[in-house]
Formats: sequence, structure tokens, C-alpha cells
Amino acid sequence: MKIYEELVARGLIAQVTDEEHIKDLINNGKATFYIGFDCTADSLTAGHFMALTLMKRLQLAGNKPIALIGGGTTLIGDPSGRSDMRKMLTKEDIDHNAECFKRQMERFIDFGEGKAQMINNADWLLKLNYVELLRDVGACFSVNNMLRAECYKQRMEKGLSFLEFNYMIMQSYDFYYLFRNYDCNLQFGGDDQWSNMLGGTELIRRKLGKDANAMTITLLTDSQGHKMGKTAGNAVWLDPNKTSPYDFYQYWRNVADSDVLKCIRMLTFLPLEQIDEMDSWEGSKLNEAKEILAYELTKLVHGEEEAQKAQSAAKALFGGGADSENMPSTTITAVDFTDGAIGVIDLLVKASLASSRGEARRLIEQGGVSVDDEKVASFAAVISTDAFSKGSIIIKKGKKIFHKIVLA
Repeated sequence: MKIYEELVARGLIAQVTDEEHIKDLINNGKATFYIGFDCTADSLTAGHFMALTLMKRLQLAGNKPIALIGGGTTLIGDPSGRSDMRKMLTKEDIDHNAECFKRQMERFIDFGEGKAQMINNADWLLKLNYVELLRDVGACFSVNNMLRAECYKQRMEKGLSFLEFNYMIMQSYDFYYLFRNYDCNLQFGGDDQWSNMLGGTELIRRKLGKDANAMTITLLTDSQGHKMGKTAGNAVWLDPNKTSPYDFYQYWRNVADSDVLKCIRMLTFLPLEQIDEMDSWEGSKLNEAKEILAYELTKLVHGEEEAQKAQSAAKALFGGGADSENMPSTTITAVDFTDGAIGVIDLLVKASLASSRGEARRLIEQGGVSVDDEKVASFAAVISTDAFSKGSIIIKKGKKIFHKIVLA
């Protein structure tokens, strides 16, 4: 099976501008393609998996990826999928985030001479003269068409800033610039980016002629892919200092039954023949599929050793063995105690199992917290130093989140 047909079989393709031409490009290793990453944080999330694994698949098939870091567009902020304006970041913040992104991308993509490139759109966007841009590029865009774009329509009622309104033009200019200066002939992005991406394809054709072969593909359910990266209001990061390998593994181990095979198909590199055999799995076999998903993705991000540790710890915990060696942990000291005791609420906050004392109190009142297998009955409950006779205790949040508290 050729690479384009594999992408379709894995359920990744949503829309394309010229399928036959795109098939020829990527099946024969003739595509130089880009995917954009705005630097809104200092780590990529699980929601970026679809883009990262796609770049890896296409590079393995002989195509050349460009990871476009949005040093310029991040200064504006993409309104797609947003109900409010993004937080404004400084250039220094964005540059730092871009360096963090590259270190994480290198686990997926082979950068180097004649291979993948990482390019920052600040290199050209920050040099643009506003009036020249309006005359040269702005004249190619219809405001009526822009307002019909889904990324803008959903913001019109609550308010769309003029700053964000320019995002489509900036993103379109990126493709135009890459096409002219880096021989980039293909762009990928999420299905919620279709309007923005078509703007780039149309700009190239209007500026360089209708025969300019600039192609566009959007990934199916990429907006859902970004939702994959969030749980309980918190992002699931690829940085192990922000989301431990164990928590990362547990996140994927706990995906819904209805999503597990879809995630395996879209995000892992397991052969399609092996995945097809899983289509009939039900009941306990779906739990096995979740373990496969969690292991494969943890291995991709954190390496095989960390994936094995996370899997062993999870199996021991859920099997009743309570092996806590590789469990996420928080260390406390005697200064955290008052009169030989510490409140369970304080422990939940210190362990980042709750974002505030109010949230910790609600968790306890809802019966969602246990300490060493005993449910915490009152938000006023405290733990004495005597409970740490073995050096640590284990807090369980809900049914599936375990955390070790160590007394140093």
C-alpha cells in the first residue's frame, strides 16, 4: 500500500484540493510539505500527535517536511476553535517555546542537511511593511469570503479583534513565501484550518498564475486531535517535567472504548493488518487495545524504557500489586506539617491533583479521594506523620489516578 492510500486507510484525510496530483507527489516522494506550529506554550501536547506522526510517515516515504514555527503568527494568535482572544506572548517567550518544540520534534522527525527543516515565520513576517503587505497581499482577499470562513463565523457574536482578523492573511502568506523560497508545494493542517489554508493556495495562484501547483490537504478530526491532548481541563504535555511518562501512559490507557481503535489507527505505527484484526475486539479485549495504544505512544515520546516502566507500574497498581516505584510522586518534608499532621486538601494541591483548595474540597466531598485504599470521608481529614512509617503513602483520585507522597 502506498503512503497516500495508507493515510486514507488510517482515517487521516479530510479534504484535498487535487487528489490525483497530491497522490503523485507524496507516493513518489516529491512533496516538500509544511505544517505550522504556533508557539503558545513551552511544550507540545498530545493534541499535536496527529501532525507529528504524519510528518514522520511522510518523511519515511521520501518526502521532505518543514516544521514551520509560528514566531510571527503567534504574536497575532489564531482565532480558530477559540471563544476568546489568546494570551499575548512576548517575542522572548515565543523564541524559548520554539526551542522547546524543536527538541521534542526531533524524537519524530529527522532534521539535517537535505532532510527535514525547521523554519520560523518571524524571519519574514516581522520584516513586512504594512502598507506594502496591504497592496501586495491584502488586495487578493475578499472580506466577504473571509467573514464566511468557519474560523471567523464562530467568533463574530462574541467579538473578533482586528488583530486576529489578520491571521488568515499571515498564514496564507506563509505558504506563498515557502512556495517561492523553499520549493514547498504542499501544506497540511487540521480540518478547522481549511479556510485559512485555501487562502494560501489561492494567493499563490493569483500571484504566480493558475499553473502554480500548490496543494492543500487537511487532516480529519484534527480539532478533535487537539481535544485528545486535554483532560480535566489540563493539557497532556510531551515534556516529561510537565506530564510524567506514567501520567502520559495513563492518559492513553484511559481513552474511551469508542476511541481506542481510532487512536491506534491514526497515531501509532502498527501495521494496518494488525490493527484490522482488532476491529472485532470487545469487552476485556478493548482494555488490551488501550494498553497497546498507551505503550506505543509513550514509547514514541519517552522511549522504550520509560514506556516499559509506566506499563509495569500501571499493571501492578490495577492488578493489586501496588508497585509504586515508577508512580508519579511528590516529596514533602517536616516543615509541611503542623503539630504532626497535614491536611488531605493540602496534599492534593501540593501533588497537583487539584488546582486549588476549593477543587480539592469538592473532590473529597464527592467521594473521589482515597489514601492508602481508604476513602477520605471529610474535607477536614488530616494525615499524621505516623502514616508515613513506610516512607510514603498513595493517594488515589477517582478510579484511575494514583500518586505517591514521599516524606523526606
